[in-house]
Amino acid sequence: MLKQALKKGCLLALFAFFSLHTGMSASAATVRTPAASGTVTYGNSLVTVDASNSSEGYVMVKYTGSNPKIKVQITKNGTETYTYNLNSSGNYEVFPFSEGSGSYAIKVFENISGNQYSQAFSQTVPVQLSNELSPFLYPNQFCNYSASSAAASLADELTKNAADELSKVASVYDWVVDNITYDDQLAATVTSGYLPNIDSVLAKKKGICFDYAALMTSMLRMENVPTKLVVGYSGSAYHAWISVYTKESGWVDSVIYFDGNTWKLMDPTFASNGKRSASIMAYIGDGSNYRTRFSY
Repeated sequence: MLKQALKKGCLLALFAFFSLHTGMSASAATVRTPAASGTVTYGNSLVTVDASNSSEGYVMVKYTGSNPKIKVQITKNGTETYTYNLNSSGNYEVFPFSEGSGSYAIKVFENISGNQYSQAFSQTVPVQLSNELSPFLYPNQFCNYSASSAAASLADELTKNAADELSKVASVYDWVVDNITYDDQLAATVTSGYLPNIDSVLAKKKGICFDYAALMTSMLRMENVPTKLVVGYSGSAYHAWISVYTKESGWVDSVIYFDGNTWKLMDPTFASNGKRSASIMAYIGDGSNYRTRFSY
């Protein structure tokens, strides 16, 4: 029953998730900060879209109307539509261009009643990334942090002796699973639109699967390790995992994954450290075993 409850809670959190320059220094002072620079903007009386830094892999959206329920949809032709809740009226929120360079449709909707929404704004934005890794090195709505976050100094401390990217991944993983406990109560009561607050997770040392993923992803990005928070399927199971990028191997999928009950580290993927298992490596290398829906 406990395992079923944990799995149900995390799946609820995952479904709540749906409803909605690359420097090498490890210093927290180099944490990338999104900016609404105002050089490329679109909008109307209700919405402002700032795409000034689209080449860095993100867009900023602000709603100034009075409707309390706003959704943002971001779609690149031929890919999944990413749907988000806009949660801070009058303030910019950050959303990634996760699918790389191309043309993105950005739409903002106001709630009419129930599940009915009316389009308030639409704009197509051309995106040419300066670096394909950039969307996964900045904070965004789901991995929300800054240089002043408590997690930044912790990430520095954990990775100060790391020899390479995968060593950083191992250090962050070990700390998180040893110090953060699963929040059963939150898992049982989480509602649509839940967003992780990584410093709150650190303070409470408790969280659900989103919190674990957001905390690990945020700390690795702070340390200049390009990291994707990925949700999708492994076989028929709804699944979450973290992919990291290394200069030697490119994107390494499923380094950290959630199996429905706990977060696990696939040590055999750490080929650079000699931890290789032929069977696991073959499984990870077979793309048919994993089906990504969204990368944040």
